[in-house]
This record gives sequence, C-alpha cells and structure tokens, in this order.
Amino acid sequence: MSLIDQTGSKTDRWSVSSVGQALRNTVRKVWMIPVCVALVACDTGAPQEPATRAAVPDTKSLRAMKTFGPTRPSPPMRSNRDMTRDFLDLAFSLESGRDLNVFTRFEGPITVRVTGTPVPTLVSDLDRLLARLRNEAGINVRRTNSSQANITIEAVTRAQIQRQLPKAACFVVPNIDKLSDYRRAKHNKATNWGLLEKREKLAIFLPSDSSPQEVRDCLHEELAQALGPLNDLYRLPDSVFNDDNVHTILTGFDMLMLRAYYAPELRNGMSRGEVAARIPGILARYNPRGQNIAARYPSATPRSWVKDIQTALGPGTRPAQREKAAQNALRTAEKAGWTDHRRAFSHFALGRITQSSNTAFAKQQFQIANRFYSQTPGAELHRAYSASQLAAHAINEGNAKAALSLVNPQIPVAKRYENASLLATLLLLQAEAMDMQGRATEAHAARLDSIGWARYGFGADWVIRAKLREISALSPRQ
Repeated sequence: MSLIDQTGSKTDRWSVSSVGQALRNTVRKVWMIPVCVALVACDTGAPQEPATRAAVPDTKSLRAMKTFGPTRPSPPMRSNRDMTRDFLDLAFSLESGRDLNVFTRFEGPITVRVTGTPVPTLVSDLDRLLARLRNEAGINVRRTNSSQANITIEAVTRAQIQRQLPKAACFVVPNIDKLSDYRRAKHNKATNWGLLEKREKLAIFLPSDSSPQEVRDCLHEELAQALGPLNDLYRLPDSVFNDDNVHTILTGFDMLMLRAYYAPELRNGMSRGEVAARIPGILARYNPRGQNIAARYPSATPRSWVKDIQTALGPGTRPAQREKAAQNALRTAEKAGWTDHRRAFSHFALGRITQSSNTAFAKQQFQIANRFYSQTPGAELHRAYSASQLAAHAINEGNAKAALSLVNPQIPVAKRYENASLLATLLLLQAEAMDMQGRATEAHAARLDSIGWARYGFGADWVIRAKLREISALSPRQ
C-alpha cells in the first residue's frame, strides 16, 4: 500500500512508494516479489508465451482450482517494545514521512458490502477475512447488503481503476462509495487522509478481471488499511504493512496491530503522545509473550534506499539505470550495517535485475539474500522466494538433487502463508527436478498438483501454460 494523489501512482508490482502532494488516497502496488524463475529477463508486463513443449497438461486439468483451508498465522515473535514503536509509526505517519496529527478509526460495529462485478472467489475470501478479523483482532465487523455499509468494496475492471490512477491495482478512499464519484471527490478535503478526524465511510476498489489471488491480496491490504494503519514500513519482516509486498494475507503481527487499534483505551482524535502512553499496556495485555523478548530496535530505513529500490524495480527505467540504482541500494544497506531482510532484499533485487545479463553474479546475489533471510526472524516466506530462484539455477545446471533440497522445505511454507502462485511455482520446480531424476510418476503428480494452485494464483489458462513451459525450459534436457 502507499499514499498518493492524482499526480502519482504505482506502475508495476515491483515499484515502491510514490507520494503525491495531497496524499488523498491509498493504492496497492501493482507489483510484489514476482514468481519469476527463468534464467532470462523477467518482464514486468504480461508474460509472453514461450516455445511449446509436448508435455503440457490438457485444458481440462487447468480448470480445477484449489483453495486454502483455515488460516494458521504465526504469532509475532518480536519484543513488545519494538512493536510499540511499530504501532506508533504505522498509525501516525504516511508513507511520505508526513506526520498525522490524530488517531482515527471506526467506532462501533462495522459493516462491509460488495458491489460491482466481483470474481467468483471474492465473497468467500471476504467472509474468511472478516471471520479472522472478528476472531483474531476482536473487531466487530460483518458483511451486509445494505447501501449504508461503512465500507463498500466495488469490483471494477483494471482499466476503470487505471483511468483514475494509472497502473494501480486497487486502492481505498475515504468518504465515497463508488468509483464514478472519485474523479470529482479526489479534490475535496473529505477524501484527504491527512485531514481525516474519524472514519465512517470508505470505498475499496478491486479488480474484477485479475486472478483470484491478486484480488484476495488487494482485499487483505486495502481492508486492513481501511480499518487501521495508513503507513508501510520496510523494517517489518512479518507484515503486509511493508512495501516489499512479500506477505499477501494478514499475518499474526498485522492482526495484533489491528487488535490494538481497536482497544477500548483508544479513541478518535487522540494525539501520538496520548496513544504512546496507552499502547505498551495494550500490547502487554494482548501479547504477553512479547514482554519477555529482547528488543532489537531496528534502524530506520533511509529515504535514499527507498528511492533507489523504487528506481531499480519500478517502471520506465532503462536496464543500466536499474542496475545502478540496485547497486546504490545495496551500498546503503551495507553502510547501514543491516543484516536483516532489508539487506537480503537489496541482494535479491540486484540478482533479479542482473539475471539475464550475468547469470553467475545473479546466482551469487540470491545466495547472499538467502543467507540473510535465513537469519532474520519472521522472514521464512522471503526465503522461499530466494530458494525458488536458486532452485531454478540448480535445474539449469542439471543438479536435480540440489534443486529438490531447496524447493521441498519451502512448499509447506508457501501453503502456510497461502501464496498459491509461489506454491504452484515451487511444485513445478519440484516436478522438473523429479523428471531429471527419472521419477516420472512423482513428477506428473506434482505438476498436476501445481495446476490447481496455479488456477487460483495465476488465473488465466494461457498464463498457467506459459509458466509450465517457462519452467520446463530450464532443464538442460530441453
């Protein structure tokens, strides 16, 4: 999520914060850590159909969509002292660094309705999320069909969204309830988050023509922001409130933040100082284990690093500029002495950018990223991404055993974090490695399993076929 106005927007799912002057609305980035593993350039646009391979499952197989069961989030494993600072920085700042003067939230029961033309999975995904918000965050929220709902989720086409905010995937705005009102309303004070004094009515605009996972990911981010924090912090390894967009569903940390947001001690109009006096006690009550964990006090993230990451992974930048910006971001991370997920992300970004021009160097960057991720609490999902890249290199080098040792431990991680696109990719890598070992029956089973998850994660049949062919092309046998 990020805060912008009509002068700025997200361009692809790997760009980072872009902040407009009035900071009137919030928008989900069209990018995230991509599930892109081929040792060729990974375009930020739609994937192109590569050369065909004979062993591509038939169309009927592509129709069987898999979905996840009950969510089992990991509890936050950080100190309450660190999370006190996190709460205050999330609640009282916008991504631009601009401070918010007062605390705002909904008061009383909250109702949510769906309008427009939603994808078939949206309502069920929303009901699952609302149940989690009630059970894990203690928020009195339910779905309704009433036109007087506090939050309206309108499903519209990507083209409609991008006519309002070019290249945005989805966004949330206060004090309107339909997209047709946005162009006129965005110049009003009522839709300026920085001037908001309380939350009564908001609208979330989601795509009606994206994959089920993309819609669900938007739903989680935008509804969380509609209810709670407006800021994102790169220092958070275990949260959707982070512009690296690794986490796609609300985590245990996120639910704790939202539970604290709606604690009875807090109310609309409180200053940062007033909330700061109460939040330690609130966290001690809701997260007693955090009282006995030593604080890490991670350093702030310099704006220069954020700008370089934006340049490296955002749109409209030439390859040489991308690589230079990624190198600058890495130097900043090294100078800051980081050993956490931000240092790892710097290496990961550089590896992605150099993947097609210097394969050996890119592999080295993924290895370093994997090492830093492995020593960062709460970064196991991040590590699954770096492992998928390294597994692709292992397959390309003909080392099936190494590929399986990288992929197999990450499959349950992707399942636990309900990332179907990553899960499908890991299963396809597993299948390719098994084929290389002559384990054709097991490979076929893994490949079929991957397709059901790909149907949720990637959506369209042609995208699934392209992913199948992309990964099969990694093998030296091809």
